Amino acid sequence: MSVKTLQINGVDVAVEEGATILQAAREAGIHIPTLCHLDGVSNVGACRLCLVEVAGINKLLPACVTQVAEGMSVSTHNEQINEYRRMIVEMLFAEGNHVCAVCVANGNCELQDLAIEVGMDHSRFAYRFPEREVDITHPQFGIDHNRCVLCTRCVRVCDEIEGAHVWDVAYRGAAAKVVTGLNQPWGAVEACTSCGKCVDACPTGSIFRKGATVAEMEKDKAKLEFLVTARERKEWTR
Repeated sequence: MSVKTLQINGVDVAVEEGATILQAAREAGIHIPTLCHLDGVSNVGACRLCLVEVAGINKLLPACVTQVAEGMSVSTHNEQINEYRRMIVEMLFAEGNHVCAVCVANGNCELQDLAIEVGMDHSRFAYRFPEREVDITHPQFGIDHNRCVLCTRCVRVCDEIEGAHVWDVAYRGAAAKVVTGLNQPWGAVEACTSCGKCVDACPTGSIFRKGATVAEMEKDKAKLEFLVTARERKEWTR
């Protein structure tokens, strides 16, 4: 496979053809914030937090789904990009009901970490306070739709790693939400293997283990990384 050379923030980078800008940046030790990205599963460019500027292109591009090209010049941080990222995080907080003080993932939440990273201390947008349900019909797990950011990591990890495809996205616009089965209560979905991968993949406290209280939930990302690696190396079968 051929190698492509490009510049990221003025740093010369060489990476295999077909790699994304996000992969190239990470190999070069350059940080690009992400939320919907999860190593080992496909990228969808849903959160737009990884937007970068490419010289000669008059719009920002999502680094996780944009392939590198020979001679490409990429900027990952500037005043405009930083402002867009802060605006995205503010919109996520305003669109849902994210009350960190009473969340099981408080102190261990990627959305919370992003708010700190982009310097968000308030939202300029009016809070919508949507009426969203909590499903605790599963014997081990629950989902609080108030904390969901529609990253679809649960959908992809269940489909591509566990192979159960319990999760999906239903409805459109402001009504869009992740659903289990054919929009059934989670506990009624026979396809669920109770593996817990969706819990570990969720970046917020939306999908949680029952019995966890405020700030108690810790994600076992090492388990997820092991499963992804084992699958790629054909070291295990389901």
